[in-house]
Amino acid sequence: MKGFYFGKGKTFWISLSPLFIALYLLFSMVSISLSQIFLSLSLIFWIVMLIQEKQKLIFPSFFLPLFVYAALSLISSFQSINPEMSLKDCKELLLFLIILIVYTGFLEERRLKKANLALLASGYLSSLYYLFNYFSKARWPFERTTGFIGQLMTQAGLLLLFSCIALSMFLFYRERIRYLWGLGFLLSLSALVLTQTRSAWLGLVIAASLILFLYKPKALIIVPFAVGFFYLVSPLPLKKRALSIFSLKVPDNKIRIEYMRVGVKIIRDYPLFGTGPDTVDMVFQNSKYGLSEEAKKNVHLHNNILQITTERGIPTLLAWLAFIIWAFISLIKLLKNKDPTLYPLTVAALAAVLALFTAGLFEYNFADSEITMLFLYMITIPFSLARIRRKDAIEEKNATSL
Repeated sequence: MKGFYFGKGKTFWISLSPLFIALYLLFSMVSISLSQIFLSLSLIFWIVMLIQEKQKLIFPSFFLPLFVYAALSLISSFQSINPEMSLKDCKELLLFLIILIVYTGFLEERRLKKANLALLASGYLSSLYYLFNYFSKARWPFERTTGFIGQLMTQAGLLLLFSCIALSMFLFYRERIRYLWGLGFLLSLSALVLTQTRSAWLGLVIAASLILFLYKPKALIIVPFAVGFFYLVSPLPLKKRALSIFSLKVPDNKIRIEYMRVGVKIIRDYPLFGTGPDTVDMVFQNSKYGLSEEAKKNVHLHNNILQITTERGIPTLLAWLAFIIWAFISLIKLLKNKDPTLYPLTVAALAAVLALFTAGLFEYNFADSEITMLFLYMITIPFSLARIRRKDAIEEKNATSL
């Protein structure tokens, strides 16, 4: 089959995959349906591009433990107490392909930049719409409202990840568009605070601390002062919400402690392959685990480590932790490259890893497809840009040698 061509010998398919990635990013914080449609189209045209260009299937090294995680999840599904339900849940594993698409789908830096601009636009749309909803539709002061994303924890998780890249781009990027990223950070920060999602608040404090440390170590002093300032100027409902983080009398906190206790019991009963993906809520209904009726109303254990282990077993948890650690170490190594375009994206990715892991100690955020897609994009894009730079350097060297 002959390809379609434009310009000087470049196939038409090359432009389609990054185009649909950009469209996915544009709707990543706005519409889960549209974002997944565009991501699916990017996958299709990425496969076509691989065939047309006869490219090898390459990927960043941290994809390996994630692949093992996916394989073990499938094994767990076949061992599940409800294989049909677990196998149905495993379709979410296809989201991991975004790493491959992003890593090899961008062949030119300018397309990568346009994709990030689409994410910037999505962040603006999401933050502004949330703020509009909050101030115009709330039935009483400081009511927790939703934005484009109906699930509040998911909304907060997306704002958290966007805040990581927005702050990093503002502090490290050298082009004038950095000021738009800075304004985007302020908007997302305002929206994130008003979601009153404590796990996302903690994730942002940890992520922002890392970004400021890498910017200027002395800038870390800003963090406690900023947290203190926000607390002092906040109205009473927000102050109570912040202080509730440290109280064991708050119902949400008491339930999370219940989940920890019950999670350990389930792990003892199903250590190797777990109960099966998406089945833990069926198991903890059993009276022998002693979970309160209020806690039984939820469908997961509000903790990435607990949920993955109870659902999929200890080996799958180890694969997931290896993926997180491997990605983090790989990004630290990439920090050695001080390129003004690469460095901000690398810092943002490092912050995203810490943010997801920290917030994930209090919420099962790795199961939210919206959050997982954006997270995987953010941690892959620095390696994609580094690959483009290496390819361009080789081509330039070959051209000069001729």
